[in-house]
Amino acid sequence: MSAVVPNSSPAIDLVAVKTRQQAAWSSGNYAVVGTTLQIVGENLCEALDLRAGTSVLDVAAGNGNATLAAARRWCDVTSTDYVPSLLESGRARAQAEGHTIQFQEADAENLPFGDASFDVVMSTFGVMFTPNQEKAAAELARVCKSGGKIGLANWTPESFIGQVFKTIGKYIPPAPGVQSPALWGTKARLDALFGETAREIRTTSRDFVFRYRSPAHFLDVFRTYYGPMNKTFGALDAEKQAAFTKELLALMESRNRSGDSTLVLPSEYLEVVIDRK
Repeated sequence: MSAVVPNSSPAIDLVAVKTRQQAAWSSGNYAVVGTTLQIVGENLCEALDLRAGTSVLDVAAGNGNATLAAARRWCDVTSTDYVPSLLESGRARAQAEGHTIQFQEADAENLPFGDASFDVVMSTFGVMFTPNQEKAAAELARVCKSGGKIGLANWTPESFIGQVFKTIGKYIPPAPGVQSPALWGTKARLDALFGETAREIRTTSRDFVFRYRSPAHFLDVFRTYYGPMNKTFGALDAEKQAAFTKELLALMESRNRSGDSTLVLPSEYLEVVIDRK
């Protein structure tokens, strides 16, 4: 009878990972935080040099920052996310501004659109969180026309938000084998993900500055509304919650440039423009 060789590297259950992630992003109310990031969508649309009439797909759009920025430039926009409540928030914002935008529930790793459907495909702090990075990148490239553009805004590993997720990982370890979302904020990972489908990949380092009443105010908002942090606090006992809070406040203190009681905290991100072959 032959010996059974144990499987030393079990397959990652990406479906289970995605289910947990979807539950995390559905908790709290990301729109409260997302709205503060509006300038990132505006800057990305400028970097993409969007023209009126361009067909644009916003992937993992959240409550529509980049979606609205493109619509304000008279583009024909389709906004997608896998959290229905965020699409509803985006729809309400679009209606308030008088834009006609298509909103559709969709998984970034399995986009319900044909090949070469859009002139521009973009995502701000969205697609970077997919568990299957290769599949998500392939989908962005697939639905983008030849000669079109892919635009991304991704937190970098050493950024404030990158370090927040690293701190979260100390208390709630990520699933084995799932790569860090912050890798999307590195040129090397972008080359690996898009090298075969891109004619050129251009990156610009930018800072988004978080501005809150105080570090404690930031923590209260994120603990209440930002899904991953909301879920992390909910999974910890009181002692670990206190330790987690202490680490986050120390991280903010080390990077706060306000000079007063408020929070003025830059977080680096990579602005990416990919020219599709």
